[in-house]
Amino acid sequence: MKLSSFLQLVRWKNLVMIALIQILFKFIYFPIFSVDTALSIFNFSVLVFTTLIIAAAGYIINDIYDIQADIINKPTKVLVSREITKKQAHFLYNIFNAIGLLSGLYVAYTIDKLSFVAIFVITILLLKVYNSDFKKRPFIGNIVVSLLVSLSILIVGVFDIIPMVTETNAVNQYYAFRVLIDYAAFAFMLMLLREMVKDAEDVNGDKHMKMKTIPIILGRKRANHIIFIVSFIPLVLITFYSFNSFSNVPFVLAYMLIVVLIPLLYFMTKILYAKTKRDYIKASKLLKIIMLLGMLSIVFISLTIYYADR
Repeated sequence: MKLSSFLQLVRWKNLVMIALIQILFKFIYFPIFSVDTALSIFNFSVLVFTTLIIAAAGYIINDIYDIQADIINKPTKVLVSREITKKQAHFLYNIFNAIGLLSGLYVAYTIDKLSFVAIFVITILLLKVYNSDFKKRPFIGNIVVSLLVSLSILIVGVFDIIPMVTETNAVNQYYAFRVLIDYAAFAFMLMLLREMVKDAEDVNGDKHMKMKTIPIILGRKRANHIIFIVSFIPLVLITFYSFNSFSNVPFVLAYMLIVVLIPLLYFMTKILYAKTKRDYIKASKLLKIIMLLGMLSIVFISLTIYYADR
């Protein structure tokens, strides 16, 4: 198996994005806001590793189930059965999940919260059921994937913040966790839109697999209108959140307006008239960029407040 094929199989760019977001919260947001944390640098690294290897397993099982659909949707990018045998893919899927569970168990043990390993078990099961069943159903598959993406953010707070909550620091700890929830909600909304766009992009292969996604049931044009309407939810919420939270921090407010809200408005105008596969690919990439830039706002927020207090 070529290294390039393996990296493509596990969606290395997406994994880097997940790791980056977790690292930004751990090493920028938490220290600046004096959040008490439970994980050492090594144990946090194990948590990141656990998240990434289980996510990688999820991408692998996705490609295993999507072989026939991918032959139609993206014939030049089919890996399983061409670059990688199904046997190799299944082996990687099983070994990655096993390693992920063991490393997750270790992290849970270090904070004396063995019950937290259930998060990883549930994640693995959801990824399996999503690929075998949920993704064939309208909205359910989109929601499950979006929840799992938001969980990759929340898990940092669950393992690093919650175990350190005491009577004296409860307010500060829960505020920090609430910020994580805000960003997880942002990731959920953007990922939900992106999954809906990808359904419209992959409609031909999904039809072959007898899936019942919104674009297949209602057609691409109506699906575009639904995506456009759903887009108003993050647009309104992010606008309200930005002005409510950063009205006295002009630099951060300007960042949110310029790199998140304006691109989101642009996405809405483009998706409304999307027709070709290329249109949907561009829209999907735009949402991915907006999500990344939105997550990076935590750096600007933290550093702006840090230097303002000096």
